[in-house]
Amino acid sequence: MVLESKAFIQIQMPVEDVFEGIVNPELMTKYFISESSGRLESGKEVIWKFPEFPDKFPVTEIKVEANNYVSFVWDPETVVKITLENLPNNSTIVRVNESGKTFNEENVKWALDNSGGWANFLACMKAYLEYGIQLRKGAFDFMRKE
Repeated sequence: MVLESKAFIQIQMPVEDVFEGIVNPELMTKYFISESSGRLESGKEVIWKFPEFPDKFPVTEIKVEANNYVSFVWDPETVVKITLENLPNNSTIVRVNESGKTFNEENVKWALDNSGGWANFLACMKAYLEYGIQLRKGAFDFMRKE
């Protein structure tokens, strides 16, 4: 049995704008990461840094289909897939699925934690893209080890 974490949300913006919010590091730094070495593009590798962690995370095996799909690996055991569904009302449904870990107690915790993490990612993205609000700013300062 393979575990997966899932989250989804509707964003009241055209699919092109939501897609750009996912692949463009200038936008992603407003709601998710603090730094990126580049844009998410098929075949590239980038490095992400998060404000609450000192480590940098390589993002590999990137696959992108414009306005439809983004996938990548940042944990060698899992693949993250983000799919976009364009709705007739100029909104977009964003679905995140991260899967690959085998079933055991530790990985069940991972699946639950990551489902919450991806829900947070989506809520922060919605707030920023629709309203310019940076929900993540300061939200995880308590996690910093200084």
